[in-house]
Amino acid sequence: MPATMLILALIAAAVWAGMLLAWHGFWRADQRLPSGLPLPEEAPAVAAVIPARNETASIGPVLLGHSLSRYPGPFTVTLVDDGSTDDTRARAQTIAGSAQEGRIRILEGAPLPPGWSGKLWALSQGVDAVAQSATPPRWLLLTDADIVHAPETLSRLVAFAEAEGLAMVSLMARLETGSRLGRLLVPAYVFFFQKLYPFPAVNRPSSWIAGAAGGCVLVRRDALEEIGGIAAIRGALIDDCTLAARIKRGPPRRAIWLGLADREVVSLRDTGRLATIWETVARTAFPQLQRSWALLALCTLGMALIYLVPVAAVVFGPVLGLWPALAGLLAWGLMGIAFWPTLKLYGGRPWEAALLPIAAVLYMAMTLDSGRRDLIGRASPWKGRTYSGIEKG
Repeated sequence: MPATMLILALIAAAVWAGMLLAWHGFWRADQRLPSGLPLPEEAPAVAAVIPARNETASIGPVLLGHSLSRYPGPFTVTLVDDGSTDDTRARAQTIAGSAQEGRIRILEGAPLPPGWSGKLWALSQGVDAVAQSATPPRWLLLTDADIVHAPETLSRLVAFAEAEGLAMVSLMARLETGSRLGRLLVPAYVFFFQKLYPFPAVNRPSSWIAGAAGGCVLVRRDALEEIGGIAAIRGALIDDCTLAARIKRGPPRRAIWLGLADREVVSLRDTGRLATIWETVARTAFPQLQRSWALLALCTLGMALIYLVPVAAVVFGPVLGLWPALAGLLAWGLMGIAFWPTLKLYGGRPWEAALLPIAAVLYMAMTLDSGRRDLIGRASPWKGRTYSGIEKG
């Protein structure tokens, strides 16, 4: 047993060392939207499209944020009400009435057709409406009804995209960590996302790795049309990364960029309750693994190896002996080094990096629950809808 634990702990340490040295430097969490870049002399037109379903708590601040945008070029906001059963539409109309004339318009979404997710069907209708306008925009800002944009954000997004010749720019919105649970799970979530989609690799045109964060996606309208529009990804539950892959890999291949937001875009989603985070992860984790039980098993074993074995080797050191404990401590330390930049971004303290294995256990349970739901045929609920037949491939 001590020899086995020593080998497993050394493997875990080697994996963490490999990720620190070779996995595209994802752990540095250093991909940030530049500031100070000039816009073209004539700022291109931008149209934001927001799908909204039962967002009464957040739609007011979100639309107010867009109405206060300091973007110097033509900018409109199209909100598609996707069958809300609360007063989302009424609140949106109130904000639209007080905004600059023509800045915000509200569309009533058509009934959801088979094979579409509600969000993408709403986005598709909004994009089509924008494209049929007298002066179609060069850029589309695809964003969510619970994401608040700072007044300068759109100008910085467009300036960066234009300067770098990008087809897509995406920012992972800052998630709030107001509760103790949020401080444990949110930085870990952001860390795991970066590990799965290393941002530097996403941002390198020669790499095939693609990713995006659906809360803030600026995409060229012509690039979206060339892949077949939103309809090309109509059944995707993980729509942001699917769209990024289609845009980047083409044909033709196009450069994209993904970064972390400081306060440029902020999510109003409740991340203080375990049920909210659990439902979000369980809805998408198994589809992310291509609904493969083999991949789910490998993922679970892999996470147990790199997150739990180091802890076990240290905790049971008095029984296992000095060398397994030292190997476990090395692996745990490398894990903390990798996690620290993301934790620091969210205001964490150095010692909290040691708690990452606890978050990993919870996310492992969420992922396993995602597989369980698929096995028993339980549909994935979202905003009062279920999508049991979507994205099976």
